[in-house]
Amino acid sequence: MTAEPLLRVEGVRKHFALTKGILFSRTLGHIKAVDDISFEIRAGETLGLVGESGCGKTTTSRMILNLEEPTEGRILLEGTPIHGLQGAALAAYRAKVQAVFQDPWSSLNPRMTVGRSIAEALIVNRSGDRAQIEARVHELLQQVGLRPDQAQHYPHEFSGGQRQRVALAAALASHPRLIVLDEPVSALDVSIRAQMMNLLKDIQTQHDVAYLLVAHDLATVRHMADHVVVMYLGKVVEQAPTVALFEDVRHPYTRALFSAVLVAWPGRQQEESVLAGEVPSPLAPPSGCRFHTRCPHAMPRCSREEPMLRDVTPGHAVACHLFDGG
Repeated sequence: MTAEPLLRVEGVRKHFALTKGILFSRTLGHIKAVDDISFEIRAGETLGLVGESGCGKTTTSRMILNLEEPTEGRILLEGTPIHGLQGAALAAYRAKVQAVFQDPWSSLNPRMTVGRSIAEALIVNRSGDRAQIEARVHELLQQVGLRPDQAQHYPHEFSGGQRQRVALAAALASHPRLIVLDEPVSALDVSIRAQMMNLLKDIQTQHDVAYLLVAHDLATVRHMADHVVVMYLGKVVEQAPTVALFEDVRHPYTRALFSAVLVAWPGRQQEESVLAGEVPSPLAPPSGCRFHTRCPHAMPRCSREEPMLRDVTPGHAVACHLFDGG
């Protein structure tokens, strides 16, 4: 029997109302930031969420962090819907689901020592007395490759890579089941990106923690993710195990993303596919397939009929009329 997924996203939509006026505001339309997406994340695995800016990655991650509520659909952690939680149940959820952002300055208080920042979650959850919390902070710093005595330092005394390690230590403090990694290495020097990615994988092995990796860098996704979900204008257009996707890209949009990478993947012939134009507005997305206005393989039916996400091989799903047999 297959184990229950740690996290399930089921038919989720997030539409933001666009209004005009203050006292007598009126709704001009709705921005369809996320429009009917579904995927799963299993314990101890990494799901890569990729796509251009404006595709809905950030909105999706904010809903998983319970910072936004879906317009429709639901998100479940260990079988329990996460939206509508209150009190102790909400606090328990926030302990189980943490985040590490692209810029650690967003999560580290510059007026607070890094030891205090890491200890915050332990203090909130009443995880022991002062001595126990201090010992736990030192343990976490060592786990992410820093010295215990650095707990007394302030964020500005660390390099970018070290600050990202501190942010990871803070995220691990509450023993989370899932960590949302929002572009965790894109702001780092190339020379230390591999170190950070390897650290994240080591931490995952040690703690059986799952990652949602939000990224545009395909090299990072290929190195870290077990499965990949590709989004375009609020929709999932392709999803597959990482190895299967990188060996056999199907959707024209995914092909274009791969083609934009300067260095060809070893063992795979590079296929040039250049995207024309800009991403359409989510306020008025194209009819039918949302990618048809930029797709080099668009057919007449693409502007009329929305393709369904369906398996082309076991576990490899694509939303494209080129593969639906119609």
